[in-house]
Amino acid sequence: MTGFPTPTPLEWREAAQKALKDRPIESLMHLDADQLVTRPLYAGATGVQPIFAPRPSDSEGRAWDLRTLVEGDDAEAVNAVVLTDLENGAASVVLKGRVLADSAPLSRALEGVALELAPVALDAGIDGPDAANALAVVAKGSPRAKLRFHMDPVSAFAEAGGAPRSVEEHLSLAANTAARHAGAYPDATFFLASGRVAHEAGGSAAQELAFAASSVVAHAKAAVEAGMSVEAALRGTVVGLSVDAEYFDSLAKVRAMRLIWASLTKAFDVDVPAVIEARSSRRMLSARDPWPNLLRLTAAGFAGAVGGADVVVLDGFTRASGTSDAFARRQARNTQLVLMEEANLGRVDDPAAGSWYLDARTRDLTEAGWAEFQMIEAEGGLVEALKGSIIQPRIARAREIREAALTNGAAQIIGVTKYVDADVRPALVEAGDEAAVAVERVCEPLAPIRFAAAFEETAQ
Repeated sequence: MTGFPTPTPLEWREAAQKALKDRPIESLMHLDADQLVTRPLYAGATGVQPIFAPRPSDSEGRAWDLRTLVEGDDAEAVNAVVLTDLENGAASVVLKGRVLADSAPLSRALEGVALELAPVALDAGIDGPDAANALAVVAKGSPRAKLRFHMDPVSAFAEAGGAPRSVEEHLSLAANTAARHAGAYPDATFFLASGRVAHEAGGSAAQELAFAASSVVAHAKAAVEAGMSVEAALRGTVVGLSVDAEYFDSLAKVRAMRLIWASLTKAFDVDVPAVIEARSSRRMLSARDPWPNLLRLTAAGFAGAVGGADVVVLDGFTRASGTSDAFARRQARNTQLVLMEEANLGRVDDPAAGSWYLDARTRDLTEAGWAEFQMIEAEGGLVEALKGSIIQPRIARAREIREAALTNGAAQIIGVTKYVDADVRPALVEAGDEAAVAVERVCEPLAPIRFAAAFEETAQ
């Protein structure tokens, strides 16, 4: 049997030049917000180094932890949603809302949930230590409880541009809370070192990676000052990243984070595997026509799965307009189930390995993220760089590059800037979003944006 011929890079270039006619072949290249070049051809001859960056475990027999977001203030209503999700395919949940304010409502919200089997994560913002204490009470000292406290005061400070106390005090409070509960809950994780706030403010992939890496360092240093060992601090840290509809970049970003983590742990002289929680981007969502969000969220889930995230959390497709209703939550849950059990995306340790383009993109993002991380550390670390409003202008420039591309047509948002549905079918949402906490601003906030918003306002 005769196989297809494999053209050399020179033969490909000649064929491409002929097809382009009067356009230069360099027109097929483009720069992103990190000033990284995407080339039209990747091959062994172009010197791409192979990369292998698999997730370290199979998450209790499944390829990754299918986690659902449950938001709410009414404990009984939250409990019904949590049990529905866990009974219909979810492996864990992340809770957000006033149910986290005290152990009494949180206990009712988690009634019937076996904390030794189903991990429970928190999204409590600047009040993370209080929510962590409440969850610790609910767990009743069970040493096998899989608690994910997810304390992340740095992201809360960055998004608001301030906090009730100094950010250093909030960081110390989170670290001391972790140290207090570490002995009772050996299977718990305590910190969420997330770069998502940079992403949601319009930041580039490298900026998000650098923010997450610097957050790891900030939390680890605070934990050591609170009496924890470096190894315990890093073992108790989950890295948070965003994944969006640009699935090649998203999956390469997840893989790049594993390489950056390896460099960080080597610098700390410990050997601890990375645990990465990938959550779907909100800046990519459309509000006027939410239905294309189903495709965007599927692409985001694909990126998290193929990129090797340990945990994947997808929003409901109506999340840009309000809290997801039962149908939207079911779609979010089932999207992951299809990716996991029908598409079998977790059957290979690192599906992207061996792709010249994805290996090159992973390497490029790793190097760019590490360079940005070193810059932040040279500026005094993440907290000082935020307080001095040093990071914020760089993220603003990345956002402006993306906005300009959408305005001039170089980039598109399906259903928003292209193939716009004039007669949009309504989609139900549940009431309201969380109210912003009033704080005295001490720096420029990294406020979340949605790229579709400006075009949706024009369309009205």
